[in-house]
Amino acid sequence: MNGPLVIKIGGSTLGSGDTAFRDLAQLALSGHVPVVVHGGGAEASRWLEAMHIPSRFERGLRVTDAAVLPVVVAVFAGLVNKRIVSSINAAGALAVGLSGADGRMLECRLADESLAFVGEPVRVRTEAIQALRGSGIVPVISSIGFVPVKGAPDQLVNVNADTIAGEVAAALGAERLVFLTDIDGVHDAGGRVLPTLGGDDARALIADGTVSGGMIPKVEACLHALSLGVPVQIIDGRVEGALARLAGSGTSFRR
Repeated sequence: MNGPLVIKIGGSTLGSGDTAFRDLAQLALSGHVPVVVHGGGAEASRWLEAMHIPSRFERGLRVTDAAVLPVVVAVFAGLVNKRIVSSINAAGALAVGLSGADGRMLECRLADESLAFVGEPVRVRTEAIQALRGSGIVPVISSIGFVPVKGAPDQLVNVNADTIAGEVAAALGAERLVFLTDIDGVHDAGGRVLPTLGGDDARALIADGTVSGGMIPKVEACLHALSLGVPVQIIDGRVEGALARLAGSGTSFRR
């Protein structure tokens, strides 16, 4: 693939003093303009708690009802998005923030009635992303999509950011999708980092409990991206220069 590098930034790595934003800026300035995708679940939870709105999760997804949705949109597409944009700008490149609703980029359907306004991607339009990259500007995409409503404005929806990253990477024919996390890769039962991991082996690690907790959805997101034909890698975003030396770091997934 000759497409861009797509970088999914995890909330756990934001503001940790790493060099990710400088690395992203350097990629853009060298002519290899990346695409950034992010969520911001922890920040949304803090704001919801401050507003006395409970956070509920089903199968790892936030139940996004009519009270939760405005906060999630404001935090993801507003506060977190602009923090990332301003950090990349300050590092010397130009970045512009988007949500999946902008340019009708991320069309969705409602994922499940029990989750309320949570979307499942059905189509990615890349025009806005390509226009920015063509101008040397880093697109920074928040995890908000839309569901078309006949005869009415589009319905905004919350979408899992890891899923969006895979869908966007596939639509762009990405060179690679990189998940920046706060771990050094996927570990085997002995605690060693696995430099490469096949789909069957990854599912076996989940089944036997070696991969557990918050790593399960991350590994599943990697497998989803891989199923779409995108090379994918998990690396430790806290390490200085992590994006500058992808080879030999973290865990790369293979079919």
